[in-house]
Order: sequence, then structure tokens, then C-alpha cells
Amino acid sequence: MAPYAARSGAATREKDEAACPWRSAFQRDRDRILHCRPFRRLAHKTQVFIATLGDHHRTRLTHTLEVSQIARTLARCFRLNEDLTEAIALGHDLGHTPFGHAGERTLASLHPGGFEHQKHSLRIVEKLADGQGLNLTTLTRDGLAKHSKGRGAIFATGSAAPLALEGQLIRVADIIAYMAHDLDDAGRANLVDPKTMPQDIAQVFGGKASTRIQAMVTDLFANSGLSSGSNPPTLQLAFSQTMEQAMERLRGYLHEKVYSHPRLIDELKKGDETIRLIYQRLLEDDSLSVFLELDKADDRAQAVVDFVAGMTDRYALRFEEYLRTGFWPKAIQMERYFHVR
Repeated sequence: MAPYAARSGAATREKDEAACPWRSAFQRDRDRILHCRPFRRLAHKTQVFIATLGDHHRTRLTHTLEVSQIARTLARCFRLNEDLTEAIALGHDLGHTPFGHAGERTLASLHPGGFEHQKHSLRIVEKLADGQGLNLTTLTRDGLAKHSKGRGAIFATGSAAPLALEGQLIRVADIIAYMAHDLDDAGRANLVDPKTMPQDIAQVFGGKASTRIQAMVTDLFANSGLSSGSNPPTLQLAFSQTMEQAMERLRGYLHEKVYSHPRLIDELKKGDETIRLIYQRLLEDDSLSVFLELDKADDRAQAVVDFVAGMTDRYALRFEEYLRTGFWPKAIQMERYFHVR
């Protein structure tokens, strides 16, 4: 590894534990994330398109795996710590709600304290997962908390910047992944025709997810290098100005033509209504307290957020059915209490 890569031997945790004889601290983080229940639930959470629109659209889990693959490739080429990179990548979206970013916005509008999926990812690994949290290393937890960029700068600075370069790498891999595959899924859903993409964008990225990934990764390698302003020198990740401008245009195109498409908005309205109903009923109906882990939250509203955010799309729809009818669909009678942990 490069001198500026994170070292597992220096890793710290909130609770000290004996070292594992055959795995590094970051490998243990990765394995704990991989085997926890919130990770498995990502298979049934929306990325952009609700699963009912098609079997081949990305889910939150497949997006996570694509981010992990891109991030590990970048880490290997930059000689960073691949195990830390993979751990952050696999855990970066654990805190996402059902119904994707639309569900996140709905929950944020309902909860007095707001809601951000990256902060909830941290809450999951620190307190909720497996009933007690996963006791991950400081650098992994920091990477989870700071991975999301929204529509802000690709490379974080100051207090918003991850402590390790591996965390910065996840921010980059995340945007590369979603800008590549969201357009791919939109074409498969017949929301847009990739062939009608503006020519200036098409010239930079090509017409497939693979060529978009290749273009961004190649540009990142070509424009990143050692920073002369630090002692010792460290890696400065960078895209060319041309690529950053092209990425901004592509992101704008996705927001205009895909994320705001009337058909997608109509699909997501159902998710919004479902979350609103569930949140209000859980908040107001004491008979539903059996579903909440009140001992792990400062107040009932936070316990409700924990439960709702942990739901998969299909569980949320079935829970709504239970609230409306008083009967459990048979498919979830045996698992109805386990969507916080």
C-alpha cells in the first residue's frame, strides 16, 4: 500500500476487542456489515425504480455491490486500503428508507429531527444492527457518515471530508455508479431513450453504463496525483475540469428527464402515502408499541423512524395492509418484528 493508505494496525473501536488472528480490523468490519440483517434487506429496497417496474432494475443492494466493485478497483490502482474501502462501500447505504430517496424525503419531512440516510447508517452500525451495533472501527464509521454528497461538491473539504482517503474514494465511486446505472435503468424502463441524450454528454460518456464508468474512472486516474502542499505528500483525487462539467450536465439530465419523470413520480407517490400512514399510526397508537425498540431511542418519534427506515419496500406495503385491515399477510407473520435490527 501507499504511505498515505489507512493502516488496519492503527484502527480503533469504541469498545476494545481482542485482535483476530487471521483478519485485519477492516476485514472484520466488512464481514460484520455483510452478515448483518440491515445489509440483507437492501435487496428489497428501491434504488430509483420500484421493483414492480421490472426484475432487472438496480435495487439498493445491487447498487451497493456496484459501488463496492468500482471502489475496490480504484483503491487497488491508487494503492489504498482495499479492505477499508470495501467495508465503507458495503455499509454506505444501510440507512436508506424504503422507496429510495423519495422515501428519505418523506421521512425527513415527517420527523421533527429530520432524516438523512448517511446519519442513519451510522446509527444502525453503532446501536441498532443485531440489537447492539457492530462496533466498527472509527475510520469505517467516519466513511459511512460522510459518503453522501447530494448535489454538492464531489470532493469534500474541511470538516465534511472523510478522515481517510478511502472514505473520499467512496464518495467518488458512489457518484460514478449511480450516474452510470440510473440512465441504464431509465432506458430499460422506457422513460428515456439513451440515443436521444444531448450530443455533448454522449460524446464524453458513450451510450452504455460500462462506457460511462470507463470514462469517469480513466479521467480520475489521469488527473489525480500527489499533493505538493502537504508533508508528507498525500494523494489528491481529481477529475479534469472537462469531466466535472460533463458529470454536472449528466446529473442535470438525470434530474430533469429521469428523477422527475411523471411515471416515476406516480410510482413513488404510493410509497410516500405508505410511509406517511405508517409513521403517523406508529406515533399515535400505543397498541403498536410492540414494533418499536423504545429502549434504543430518545423518544417515540425516533423509535418510529428506526422502524420505518428499516423496512423494505414490500414490508412497508404489507405493514400498511395490516394497519388498514387488521390482518397480517401470511408472508410476513413470522418476521414482523425484525425490521429495526
